[in-house]
Amino acid sequence: MIERRRFVASAGCLAAATVCGCASQGTTPAATVAGASPACQTFNKSRQAAITPEEALAMLKQGNQRFTSGTPVNCDLMAQVRATSEGQAPFAAVIGCIDSRVAPELVFDQRIGDMFVARVAGNFVNTDIIGSLEFATALAGAKLIVVLGHSECGAIKGAVDNAQFGNLTAMLANIRPSVLKVRDIPGSQDSKNKRLVQAVAEQNAVDAVAALLARSDVLRTLVAQGKLKVVSAMHDVGTGKVSWAA
Repeated sequence: MIERRRFVASAGCLAAATVCGCASQGTTPAATVAGASPACQTFNKSRQAAITPEEALAMLKQGNQRFTSGTPVNCDLMAQVRATSEGQAPFAAVIGCIDSRVAPELVFDQRIGDMFVARVAGNFVNTDIIGSLEFATALAGAKLIVVLGHSECGAIKGAVDNAQFGNLTAMLANIRPSVLKVRDIPGSQDSKNKRLVQAVAEQNAVDAVAALLARSDVLRTLVAQGKLKVVSAMHDVGTGKVSWAA
């Protein structure tokens, strides 16, 4: 109860609803799961429309803080399944790696119906993912896109080593441009150099953001109109903490 009150009072609590759906003083939750606590409201179009891109980012930051501090919000997930069965209105979209340690819904302490998630080894973007994000934002209303890289990424290590193996070769080619941008890192120029691997992972996430905006008129227009924010972030698999690009 103390944690919930602290969260409701925090900067991320919106006039309409917070990340978990708890209402601010004097307001009514926009969507209600029957029998659920205020902290487990699901998103609908009204709630989604009420938040700004900046508020969406604050919500994910607060969610990661809950995740790393061991105080996640516990909800009736099957109730949320029923509440979202006829429609969805996620507030954010995440491009993540397939790594089993980096599940965005868990890392950001979000629930069913809160986020669109696209995952591919190395969290790069291509035409299919860009098209998916155009749907998630321009058509489905998400206010934020996060490209989420992570430490100790196997795909990044493969790209650093220029690995040649089946279809993996073509996939890693999407990451190679980022490798070439950080060749000034001291030490060996292979995946044994942890500083190099981390630098490439960070550069790759930044490059993915740039690619999204360079290759999509739809996303670029939404950003220019203040309807969308696109950012990169890094997840530490050792601590669970997400750090954000400036």
